[in-house]
Amino acid sequence: MGEKNNEGMLLSDKILKIKPSGVRKIFDLANRVKNPINLSIGEPDFDIPSPIKEEGIRWIREGFNKYTPSGGIPELREKILVYLKSQGIICDDVIVTPGVTGGLLLALMVILNPSEEVIIPDPYFVLYEYQVYLLGGRPVFIDTYPDFKLKADLLREKINKKTRVILINSPNNPTGTVLTKNEVETVVDVALEFDLIIFSDQIYDRFLYDDNKPFFPGMIYDKTLTFGGFSKTWGMTGWRLGYVAGPKEIIQAMITMQQYVFSSVNSFAQKAALLALDYDMGSYIDQYKRKRDLIYEGLKDKYNVVKPEGAYFIFPESPDGDGDRFVERALKNNLFIIPGSIFSQRKSHMRVSFAVREEMLLKGIETLRKMA
Repeated sequence: MGEKNNEGMLLSDKILKIKPSGVRKIFDLANRVKNPINLSIGEPDFDIPSPIKEEGIRWIREGFNKYTPSGGIPELREKILVYLKSQGIICDDVIVTPGVTGGLLLALMVILNPSEEVIIPDPYFVLYEYQVYLLGGRPVFIDTYPDFKLKADLLREKINKKTRVILINSPNNPTGTVLTKNEVETVVDVALEFDLIIFSDQIYDRFLYDDNKPFFPGMIYDKTLTFGGFSKTWGMTGWRLGYVAGPKEIIQAMITMQQYVFSSVNSFAQKAALLALDYDMGSYIDQYKRKRDLIYEGLKDKYNVVKPEGAYFIFPESPDGDGDRFVERALKNNLFIIPGSIFSQRKSHMRVSFAVREEMLLKGIETLRKMA
């Protein structure tokens, strides 16, 4: 008999690189505590607006509960395409996916060959690293500390013949930073020069503050995959609905792959999403700008912190430079936040979410000020 790999374990070598989600660990801990100050949450604190919920319920009652086409229902695909083109995004086709998570997985499956590299600015959303590993690729990180700005020289340093994709996320989770027009143009210049594909994760595209005008790579570069969805803007996290738009050749390959990976996506949620795209969430976003102002003003004199321009996270530096240790101290004060090391190759910071009721946010700010 041949020797078993990884010392007789039943798991693949790939899975041994994957750690359980540290975000989920803190989230689960908070759910077991009475009256936690929970600023670990990565989803909106508002419920899906009633008209959108009612639209979903209507389609359930009407029997729209079966499998849907693998690319998504045609009317939603068309509406997303029209919406993105009205924003100036260059795209030929669109696929509806089970959240951006599902979209990223499908995109990597059809683009990435074993040992090819994906460049990811650091800090980054935790699943990027692990999805690349799972598909036999190699994540390559670009340090953006201390201001979380993308530096052209550091980006160029990381390019080699194995580079396949540059993956950017703006507005960013965990930092709340938004790429400037110059930064986006830098990414596009590099992608053009080396014939790379850009993944642009825009799940927080409506969460923009201070009159920030959205500028995304898909506006100027046709080899961009634009990722978006309904989880954040409309609070539809549990309905698992996202989309990816880009070149037809890639999207059609993703539709084929979806047949074998997810089969299809949530039926009634797609019908509700048709209504959601026309539903104005401006007043909700305004509330988040107020919360952003509260937490930034509450922390800026006590912590080294960059003002978030989008999303609903802030990423302060731990006073002692050890975010892991700071989070442990916070837990003893009934405050739940996420260690920055989960989102980064460094462990100096912490992610704090302000997607909570104002009353809880004020308690969190008070605790963080005391801890400083």
